Amino acid sequence: MDRKTAVRRVGLVVLVVNALLVAVKGATWLATGSLAVQSEAINSLTDTVYSLVVLAGLYITTQPPDFEHPHGHERIEPFVSLFIAVGVFVVGGAVLWQSVTTVLAGSYTGGGSLLAVGVLVFGALAKYLLYRYCLAVGQERHSPAVVATALDNRNDILTAAAALVGVVGAGLGYPVLDPLAAGVVSFGILYTGVEIVRDNVSYLVGAAPPEELRAEIVQRALSHPDVRGAHDVIAHYVGPEIDVSLHIEVEGELTLLEAHRIETDVIESIRELDAVDDVFVHVDPKELGEWKEDEETDRLANFGVDESPVERPTGENR
Repeated sequence: MDRKTAVRRVGLVVLVVNALLVAVKGATWLATGSLAVQSEAINSLTDTVYSLVVLAGLYITTQPPDFEHPHGHERIEPFVSLFIAVGVFVVGGAVLWQSVTTVLAGSYTGGGSLLAVGVLVFGALAKYLLYRYCLAVGQERHSPAVVATALDNRNDILTAAAALVGVVGAGLGYPVLDPLAAGVVSFGILYTGVEIVRDNVSYLVGAAPPEELRAEIVQRALSHPDVRGAHDVIAHYVGPEIDVSLHIEVEGELTLLEAHRIETDVIESIRELDAVDDVFVHVDPKELGEWKEDEETDRLANFGVDESPVERPTGENR
């Protein structure tokens, strides 16, 4: 299954499950009158509304390149993720507000219900399965929007757990547990929103990828037998994907055809990394005197290597 199909399928599955949960929780609220279940039904309704937006956003981001977007539409994904973060902040703030006002007003009344407990457990299980599914696809396909959706589903497990504590607590004669548990969970929800914003701002501002990936890029370039060294290696996010530019150092007596083949081999090797989109390689022949020391490249070349660092040639021997 290609990335486009996998990502779109996630959006559709999330929408369908959220709509199902709205129907089940809404029916249970009408049958039991449980305020905890009512809040969960509203939460699922909110999820369904912005699931529609997420699905539309994922459809746009998986469109093929066109004249106005020659590199594709994947760079829209961080904006979709930020929309999810807004929804997370709204839900977290609403839960916290309801918790505080309910405790201050002393209006925590009601009784437990086995039906309500069953529905909340079902909802938590459904959200856990969605969380695992979205997280696996998001990490495999390098989709920040799908990863953000996974984190939002993890939030919903927490809200369901808080509602469950409230329902059980009410049944045992301690209804105050409902708003108190919700207040604790609201901070976890808000922190997840912060996580989503933090991760996606990195995509938007062109931050460098993790050190392990930068090291893999350098090591793949240096693994070519005709590459004597590398410098000015730059890797940065353009949306959820990575653009790479670097200079490779070769002997100057090579023919243009041989140098071109080396350049192509290095580009293809680095492009095999799933997260990498474009690779730009500049070839520096020895005779031009453009070979230079690059401590950061040397460090990445030996990143994760147990044996002694490989020393690059210096001076006239380079």
